Amino acid sequence: MASQGDQELPSRAKEEEGDTNAPSKNALKKAAKEKEKAEKAAKRQEQERQQKEQAEANDTSKHLYGPMQPASDRRPVQKFTELAELYDAKEDQEVTVDARIHNARVQSAKLAFLVLREEAHTIQGVIAEGGTNKISRQMVKWCGGINAESIVRATGLVKQPKEPVTSTSISNLELHIESIYLISEAAQMLPVQIKDCMRAPPMNEEDSKDEPEMDSQGLPVVSLNARLNNRVLDGRTAANQAIFQLQSGISNLFIEFMNQNRFTWINSSRLAGAATEGGAGVFEIKYFETKAYLTQSPQFFKQMAIAMDMKRVCEVGPVFRAENSNTHRHLTEFTGLDFEMVIKNDYHEVLSFGEKLMLYIIRNLQERAEFQRLTKVVDQVFPGAGDFKLPSEDSALRLTFADAVKLLNEAGIEAGEFDDLSTPQEKALGRIIREKYSTDFYTVDKFPSAVRPFYTMPDPANPKVSNSYDFFMRGQEIMSGAQRIHDYNQLCERMRANDPPLDPLSEGFRHYTDAFKYGCAPHGGGGLGLNRILQFYLGLPDIRFATMFPRDPGRLAP
Repeated sequence: MASQGDQELPSRAKEEEGDTNAPSKNALKKAAKEKEKAEKAAKRQEQERQQKEQAEANDTSKHLYGPMQPASDRRPVQKFTELAELYDAKEDQEVTVDARIHNARVQSAKLAFLVLREEAHTIQGVIAEGGTNKISRQMVKWCGGINAESIVRATGLVKQPKEPVTSTSISNLELHIESIYLISEAAQMLPVQIKDCMRAPPMNEEDSKDEPEMDSQGLPVVSLNARLNNRVLDGRTAANQAIFQLQSGISNLFIEFMNQNRFTWINSSRLAGAATEGGAGVFEIKYFETKAYLTQSPQFFKQMAIAMDMKRVCEVGPVFRAENSNTHRHLTEFTGLDFEMVIKNDYHEVLSFGEKLMLYIIRNLQERAEFQRLTKVVDQVFPGAGDFKLPSEDSALRLTFADAVKLLNEAGIEAGEFDDLSTPQEKALGRIIREKYSTDFYTVDKFPSAVRPFYTMPDPANPKVSNSYDFFMRGQEIMSGAQRIHDYNQLCERMRANDPPLDPLSEGFRHYTDAFKYGCAPHGGGGLGLNRILQFYLGLPDIRFATMFPRDPGRLAP
């Protein structure tokens, strides 16, 4: 048994030196400050909420602006007015327009200005406190804060400003807004600004990456690539709206002329089972378990339609060329305006018809008031758009290929009698003809047979040249045409003599050549490039400006 001395004495617990998890005095002070700060913020937010509710309760015009209500909750508008109709509007006329906000700014708590835009037309909108509808300051502030490019519905009275508004197309009138509703809100940040796209783009750009970000005046530069990458925004500028309305106008003029001359409209296929027309420059695609090709033109189908006894045929449609050409006038897809017709006496019937067609299109572009207005809009961005020359007489200037070569040689530009014209030679010829004959449109007849397709009819009197022709605008080709070989044996012979030789009995050609085996009338025609007509009529520096969604070797989107 242990002695008392050996027993352990009870130990006294040590006083804790301090709880390491307890907050420090500094932390407690900081937390108290954060709490106080949060309480103040909450109190401020509550005050702002109450003030906002009070302001909304006192807003005398809250029913006159804001997001558009669902159709079931609003009264339908009986009549809408387009901005294009406001140039001749009457003072105090009430109108309702759907338009984009081109820009918005608050002048003061009582006054804001909007620029409303629809297609190529703009008008100034004014929102002022007071008035018959008791416009509130809240409404003025809201209007001034609408994001650019948003779509609104505005109702107001047409008024005459004290001074013309030089920044809008409708300069002699403005719209005093009485109500405005937001139909579709645009993002606050846009990849390109419409106002920057409205200025002239860089000319002769080789590589947009090397372009300066600012021009000499310190304004942002929007390259062609940047415009095409943001085509939906770029396409909203007044110049682009005008360009594509003119493109529509050219198509309609082509349709008018064809209908007046009793042509039959056809819609041929863009798919072929073999690479035809020589096999070069075609896109190959997968077609179920086999291959197919996008057609280079409706040429074969037009001729087969003639063999069906359709005396005059035409069509508008896409044309595909798999050519790796990165130039200002080449695309891998463009819109073709094609026609083919029976010849009664001589192939010049077709050539003359094509010349009359182009004179009809160009003269109407120059003489119709709406086309004149659109051309002036384009001219503000692309100077010289309205400077296209035509001869005063009703006939077009027509040269033979030999005449064209002679003009070039006389100007010190070497050209061969049986060689095709190069692009620099074509441009030089255009300058010579403009100076000598005062015209930007002309035709060249009797091209060398060696530079034309196998189905082109040789000149019976001189087989080295052919019954073929090209049309030019501003020294650049817009159409190639010819009389076609309609005799089966002659066609087969020409195909076999082609370089490289073509087999008229092959699967790719058999159906085409058979059409002539069964008898076909003499015929000829041509294929116009819609995009080029537009480009060269307006003098645009690149065909991509005349194409809504261009396709070239480097672009498949948007």
